[in-house]
Amino acid sequence: MGVSAKRRPKAQPTTLVLPPQYVDDVISRIDRMFPEMSIHLSRPNGTSAMLLVTLGKVLKVIVVMRSLFIDRTIVRGYSENVYTEDGKLDIWSKSNYQVFQKVTDHATTALLHYQLPQMPDVVVRSFMTWLRSYIKLFQAPCQRCGKFLQDGLPPTWRDFRTLEAFHDTCRQ
Repeated sequence: MGVSAKRRPKAQPTTLVLPPQYVDDVISRIDRMFPEMSIHLSRPNGTSAMLLVTLGKVLKVIVVMRSLFIDRTIVRGYSENVYTEDGKLDIWSKSNYQVFQKVTDHATTALLHYQLPQMPDVVVRSFMTWLRSYIKLFQAPCQRCGKFLQDGLPPTWRDFRTLEAFHDTCRQ
C-alpha cells in the first residue's frame, strides 16, 4: 500500500509577520521614491502601522497596515480633518466629499488587485505608485471621453497598469 494520508505532514497556514523595523525601512524607501507624496508612519497599538499619506495638496489617505499587508484605506480631501477629537487618526469616518468617497472605493478595489503574498513590499510599492497617479485628480481629463467632469465629478478611476484616468462610466 502507498503512504498513508495520516503520515503525510500537513501544510501549516503561514502568515508573514515581518519585524517592525523592516516595515519602517520599506515605508521610508517608498517615501523617498515619491517626492510629491509624504508618508507619516505611526504605531498607535503596538506593531500594526498606520500611514498618513499626503499627496501634494490634493488628498490625504489613511492606510491601515498589518505588517506589510494593507488592511484598509480611507481617502479624504487635503483640507479635511483626518484626526478624531482625541488626536488619533480617524479610520472610520468617510470623506465629506463624493469624489474622495469614490477614490476610497477605488483604493479598496486596488488593494484586491495588488496582491502578491510572497512579496508584500512590492505590493505596497505598487499600491503607492497607483495612489500617486491621483496627484492630477482635478487636472487630468478622462482618457475615453476627453472631459474633465461627468455628473459633476472628475475621472476618479485609475487603470491599474497604465494609471490613466477614466470616469466610472467610461472605464468599461
